[in-house]
Amino acid sequence: MNNKLIPKSELILNDDGSIYHLNLKPEDIATTIITVGDPDRVADVTQYFDTIEATVQKREFKTQTGTYKGKRLTVISTGIGTDNIDIVFNELDALVNIDLNTRTVKNNFTQLTFIRIGTSGAIQPEIEMDSFLVSEIAIGFDNLLHFYKDTEFLDTQFAEAFVNHSNWNSHKSTPYVVAADEALHSFFSSNSFKTGITATNVGFYGPQGRKLRLALQDEMLNAKLQSFQYNNAVITNLEMETSGMYGMARLLGHRAVSLNAILANRTRGDFSKNPKDTIDKLISKTLELLVHEKF
Repeated sequence: MNNKLIPKSELILNDDGSIYHLNLKPEDIATTIITVGDPDRVADVTQYFDTIEATVQKREFKTQTGTYKGKRLTVISTGIGTDNIDIVFNELDALVNIDLNTRTVKNNFTQLTFIRIGTSGAIQPEIEMDSFLVSEIAIGFDNLLHFYKDTEFLDTQFAEAFVNHSNWNSHKSTPYVVAADEALHSFFSSNSFKTGITATNVGFYGPQGRKLRLALQDEMLNAKLQSFQYNNAVITNLEMETSGMYGMARLLGHRAVSLNAILANRTRGDFSKNPKDTIDKLISKTLELLVHEKF
């Protein structure tokens, strides 16, 4: 039994008893949670729901919980970046695994399942525009996981191989590598999703090799990402949340998988002609699969 009291400065609650950033109470969420980046995309998912029982928004964090063909689901926007993933995952975990009244950890653990429906850019030329990719592994260029203990699950050999291959600048945070939940990845990859290794970047422009008016520290970064191989696998795509999701899920004992709508091919310089249609197809496909989940 863990009766250690969590101080008010660490577990911050609003006046109505809801968790600080998300403004949610335990009864507001389901155990299966779809994450999206854009708050407006929450309604793009829940437009297909049969019922909506809760709608809450604070800052960039918009949440709706309801049912789709009888399955209770929560959809939440995380905003952009792994710093927001740290907030969302810690606070959602607190809602189910901490008694907010006594400020103590519950004796019975509740596991959450996270499914990211997001957008991404491919860095391998053969990856088709408007295709769907499930991230088997994420390599994180953010530093979120380095602030936590008990990260033995990280693949340090993979990370070291990339650092050596890319001649990684020592002033940048050390890359870390973490895998998706095996059962979730297997489920989606067996249902017509391509599978790949996803690089999670700390920004959209310089960190992803985009050059507008600013010079880049490493003009060849994307070429190095594209040419890197580890155990005959290559890095397939870039985005900004997956490594944080996978790492936080493993630390907290939850499950996570990242589904990517490929809207750009950075190698070819192409961008989707119908991005909204592609995202909508990914949403529809994901919801149908969740109704018949076998993971």
